[in-house]
Amino acid sequence: MNNDKPYDLEERTALFGEAVIKFAKKVPVTPVTRRLIDQIVGAGTSVGANYREADDGVSKNDFRYKISICKREARETKFFVRMIVTAVPELLEEAKPLSQEAKELHLIFAKIYRG
Repeated sequence: MNNDKPYDLEERTALFGEAVIKFAKKVPVTPVTRRLIDQIVGAGTSVGANYREADDGVSKNDFRYKISICKREARETKFFVRMIVTAVPELLEEAKPLSQEAKELHLIFAKIYRG
């Protein structure tokens, strides 16, 4: 992730998903990390997918529900970053910006959810 984060959440969540995929590709596949890789890719790419669905929501309730998923998936991604770093400590420095972006996205979606 870079410091010039776009204000456009559609683009920002796409960049986040791409960063998650690139990070996951660096994780060595072992019996411990195999499941963690699947989880982080699923959660990290789900943020953007659900944001797009929220943006196309058919009602205010549908929008809020999809935003709540974005919020949860961002938080879950941060959790799996932590678990991967526990399994592969040498990835700590590469994980920090991803963890920070997951935290920021969670906070953004929490604010949107609260209205």
